[in-house]
Amino acid sequence: VQLQASGGGSVQTGDSLKLSCAASGRTAGFAGLAWFRQAPGKDRKFVAAIAWSGRSTYYEDSVKSRFTISKDTDKNMIWLQMDSLKPEDTAVYYCYAQIQRRGTPIFGNYWGQGTQVTVSS
Repeated sequence: VQLQASGGGSVQTGDSLKLSCAASGRTAGFAGLAWFRQAPGKDRKFVAAIAWSGRSTYYEDSVKSRFTISKDTDKNMIWLQMDSLKPEDTAVYYCYAQIQRRGTPIFGNYWGQGTQVTVSS
């Protein structure tokens, strides 16, 4: 089971980016899905999360109303739409998912490899 993140880049203040995360492998089910970010010299921090049902979403206060997390159950995809980007959003962004591997009842924690987002003023 793997998560592959993509979509990062270098943009200007106020621009938008959409990050994607694709889950592949022998997956049987999913639970929590989330995005985290890690700025240079700082710890990895929570950005946004969505329940696999899609009924609930959660955001870190600084990104509320600017970022939107979404998913596609059929395609095993997670997205993070980032609007009105600010220099303080500069970080490596990681997707995270709780995934049940096929043939087991246990959900494991999986991370994507990270994608760099740089916002310049």
